[in-house]
Amino acid sequence: MKLFKTLTAAAIISTLSFSVFAAQEITREKAKEMKLEMIGTVDTNSTLSPMDAKRILSGKADEKGGKYFVVIAAGDNGHVHATAEVYK
Repeated sequence: MKLFKTLTAAAIISTLSFSVFAAQEITREKAKEMKLEMIGTVDTNSTLSPMDAKRILSGKADEKGGKYFVVIAAGDNGHVHATAEVYK
């Protein structure tokens, strides 16, 4: 039982720590206001939901070293495709 509680606590903490470090979605206006530097773009191949697309874009922005991303294009033709600019 003690092991179960420890594993549960570790899972919750790791989930919270991921969200702390994940790139945040912002608007293009907010990026200009904050005077952020654009460092590239990222996109999704195809997902089934917009939430999955945002999660993937956030992860790819993290990999590029970005702290923020702005979705600039999205489409849904049976699968969600999205492109975002990455900022630091």
